[in-house]
Amino acid sequence: MIMRIFQVVTRPGKEEEFGKFFHETAIPLMKGTNGIVHVLPGAPRTETPREFSFVMVWDSLESLKAFVGDDYQSPHIDPAEAELVESRSIKHYELVE
Repeated sequence: MIMRIFQVVTRPGKEEEFGKFFHETAIPLMKGTNGIVHVLPGAPRTETPREFSFVMVWDSLESLKAFVGDDYQSPHIDPAEAELVESRSIKHYELVE
């Protein structure tokens, strides 16, 4: 299984707007995606008010590629959130059970 950690830093002043997208669109989308075994969405803390994240556990690399394409190592974002995001990062790990 693949653990995928996706992190986003919003543009200053866009925290609330991105938060709405995160809760209403991104979380339901990821929870309903085939191949995802577990989703852990992370909302900002007081000391990091512009940072959001997802930890996702995928059943296989094939499932991950079916969702994001062959370029799975690039952090893709939805066009609806592009203007809200300052930076994003993605990391992948083999899940240790």
